Amino acid sequence: MSNTIWSVDEHLDDILAAVRPLEPIELQLPDAQGCVLVEDVTVSIALPPFDNSSMDGYAVRVADVAGASEEFPAVLTVIGDVAAGSGELPTVGPGQAARIMTGAPLPPGAEAVVPVEWTDGGTGRGAATTMRPAGDAPEGASGEVRVHRPAEARAHVRARGSDVQVGDLALTAGTVLGPPQIGLLAAIGRGAVTVRPRPRVVVLSTGSELVQPGEELGQGQIYDSNSFALAAAARDAGAISYRVGAVTDDADVLRDTIEDQLIRADLLVTTGGVSVGAYDVVKEALSSVGDEDEPGSGVDFRKLKMQPGKPQGFGSIGPDHTPLLALPGNPVSSYVSFELFVRPAIRTLMGLDDVHRPTARAVLKADKALSSPADRRQFLRGAYDAEAGTVRPVGGSGSHLIAALAQADCLIVLPEDTTSAEPGSEVEVVLLG
Repeated sequence: MSNTIWSVDEHLDDILAAVRPLEPIELQLPDAQGCVLVEDVTVSIALPPFDNSSMDGYAVRVADVAGASEEFPAVLTVIGDVAAGSGELPTVGPGQAARIMTGAPLPPGAEAVVPVEWTDGGTGRGAATTMRPAGDAPEGASGEVRVHRPAEARAHVRARGSDVQVGDLALTAGTVLGPPQIGLLAAIGRGAVTVRPRPRVVVLSTGSELVQPGEELGQGQIYDSNSFALAAAARDAGAISYRVGAVTDDADVLRDTIEDQLIRADLLVTTGGVSVGAYDVVKEALSSVGDEDEPGSGVDFRKLKMQPGKPQGFGSIGPDHTPLLALPGNPVSSYVSFELFVRPAIRTLMGLDDVHRPTARAVLKADKALSSPADRRQFLRGAYDAEAGTVRPVGGSGSHLIAALAQADCLIVLPEDTTSAEPGSEVEVVLLG
């Protein structure tokens, strides 16, 4: 362990310099959700692929309905039905119309669509309100329809390519694939895309005092909350996360567990056992895992100029030099450390440009000044009001107060050179979630 005390930024820079985006792979659309596209996708078919009707109604020729009114309707012969997905289309000649459903292709000869509400619906009575199903007109499909209003050319027709044209750029490299992007890819016929996969993050908590939720607590035991919180945070950051329940305070057991997990990890996160106490099992377990011939491998344990979260570890382990971040065991320290160091590492593995949480400036609403130790960057839990541009602290400054964390939606940052922040002063906040 080096005696240097690192700044938050130095530690983060060191991590990000060592973490490389994952190699791109081709994934089927359902598996590509949440991944970052590494190729520009151009459109190979126009959307929509054909002129189609935006209404239920009748496909007509403009000249046949010119001057039509309720008093003097245009009377047209109905030559057939066109439904969405229709194959063979009837050709609409002079004095003719074809019944057409929304989304159905415009048949040859037709120039416009008159909505069913502008017609008698083939009933011979007043204005229709509904389309009858195909073949259900009173006189069958070859009856007559009275049209009460003229239509301009292309009325109620969605033009081929009006959404996207062949050769258009559909999505650019670097796009995160959410539901609308997945939908667009499917609509243009792309079943698979080349993306950076979601990183696999293994979260492992250490401590013989930890018990899994749902089990009985014994004397001196606490529930393991860190592995749940951090596995959820990893998933929230875009990773596939695997949670390994608490590992007992035994260096050999921990080392074996980590070696077992390496096969499914792009990043390992441990929590607990990194401070200066007697049972610093993570340090003991990991001090010997570096490859002798590999400079920079192994795990370096550090003190950081931050509160909470002063003890941190970072390095790479195993044959593939898998990055490992060792976080402190206090629930709040571990969560703050995750937000500052692990989340940017996950986002870097994903190949995202912007790996950081958004920040804002806010006016501090507090009963009294917030104190902060000199030469430490302090992170306090806060509740941010975007409309008012204010932030108020939530709970105390203790690193174990997990209840306050559940009420917070931001971290208030008090920089190294600040020892006191007065109510009404402006502070930086990191927005969570």
